[in-house]
Amino acid sequence: MSVFRSLKHHNFRLHFTGQAISLVGTWMQRVAISWLVYRLTGSAFLLGLVTFLSLIPSLVLAPFAGSFIDRHNKFKVVMVTQIALMVQAGALAAMVWLNYYSIAWISALSLMQGLINSFDTTARQALMVDLVDSKEDLPNAIALNSSAFNAARLVGPALAGIILSSLGEDVCFLINFLSFIAVICCLLMMKLKLIPASRSEVNIWGDLRKGYEYLRESPDLSSLILLLAASSLLVIPYTTLLPVFAKDVFHGDATTFSWFESAAGFGALFGAVFMATLKPAHDLIRLTILSSTVFAVALLGLAVSSSMFLALVATAATGAGLMIQNSAINTYLQTHASSEMRARTLSYYIMSYQGMLPIGSLLIGYLAHFFGVGVVVFVEGMLGIVIVLVFMLQQRGITHWLRWLHVMRIRHLR
Repeated sequence: MSVFRSLKHHNFRLHFTGQAISLVGTWMQRVAISWLVYRLTGSAFLLGLVTFLSLIPSLVLAPFAGSFIDRHNKFKVVMVTQIALMVQAGALAAMVWLNYYSIAWISALSLMQGLINSFDTTARQALMVDLVDSKEDLPNAIALNSSAFNAARLVGPALAGIILSSLGEDVCFLINFLSFIAVICCLLMMKLKLIPASRSEVNIWGDLRKGYEYLRESPDLSSLILLLAASSLLVIPYTTLLPVFAKDVFHGDATTFSWFESAAGFGALFGAVFMATLKPAHDLIRLTILSSTVFAVALLGLAVSSSMFLALVATAATGAGLMIQNSAINTYLQTHASSEMRARTLSYYIMSYQGMLPIGSLLIGYLAHFFGVGVVVFVEGMLGIVIVLVFMLQQRGITHWLRWLHVMRIRHLR
């Protein structure tokens, strides 16, 4: 079974190509913003605050975005949001190039990016199923899409480290602005046959309630979303502290920071390739448990690392664990949610990840300011283990519930 089998589909091949190019620019911009904020302020709290502003709209808007996208043309939504993100990147590049920037302006543009991403991410996730002609290739497409994201996470920060040291942050932002041309061109070349969105007879708030009720009646889906939400709040925000590890713990510069980001990207790329090789029938629940455990243990290793080499190895392991965890959850939701509820289900997935992450980043940045990054990251690793144990107990309860439901259905048929 080919690792790249989903690339045979014309539309997905275009999507993959455009995203692979654009995501390099996206990661360059992420690294440049983090470094710029920490260089200007030296504050872990403000670093967390900027991350908070760039992601908090997902917590509020993701469910609304899912209902909105279920009612509208997903392709058109993606096109509009990609153009809007291009404008945001251009504004950031111009602001820094003209030397007219401050934490307030950076925060405002980060908030703007978060607002756009609330709709863009949900729309792109919901569109994924329409990019492949065979549902059997959907898990492979999701894994390859993640591999493009994480390959960019490997390459983007490495390039950003070189450019930040020699040319400055504005060049990173300019490259991101130009990279959106690839995405827009690929979107225009797609040949999609989308089923027209059905017009719901209830208002959008009724649709939101339907999405919530659907998840409440699907414990296998909601338990995975709750796992990701807890992880995003208490464990995943360690990524916010990587500039602090680079600058304060290991006394490095922008290049050192890019090493940490690239190490995480290398681990995540390994995880994405691993996911792409899985057979469709693989047990995704068990894989979620294993990857979440690897992620938590690797965080403990990062917290106690005394050398740069060990810290980079631990960071790579966190990247692999986090990638497999998120990809397994995403694939399960994509393949088990009903077609009419897919966008709303994925919107809760995005809310649990990108929505809870900014609150966690703000909290972790605040605690690191007082207790130090080593202590905070160690506690994050311990909390990650606790979350996995709670999820395992919850899965036992769900298994018993599903067995009881199956028995009751058989009796009813008799």
